[in-house]
Amino acid sequence: MLRYDPDSDPRSVHIDLPGTHEWTFSRDLLEQGLTAPAESGDVRVWPCGRVQAVVEFHTDGGVSVVQFESKALIRFLRRTYRAEPVVN
Repeated sequence: MLRYDPDSDPRSVHIDLPGTHEWTFSRDLLEQGLTAPAESGDVRVWPCGRVQAVVEFHTDGGVSVVQFESKALIRFLRRTYRAEPVVN
């Protein structure tokens, strides 16, 4: 479901939703949304309690919502930064 490909786009993450829906958005958005509500275009991320985070995908046809354990997202982000460190 959640993927990272540093060769194609080192600053983005990908989420595959059921069917043929793939969303690509900034890994910075994912990281920011772990501590406070964050939004970019049709994607919104925010913490949900102390242990979960919500990612919303908005289209003209409706909204898809995915809930993650925050620790799992933190582990995922750490792996992406090891693969492609952030350059300021």
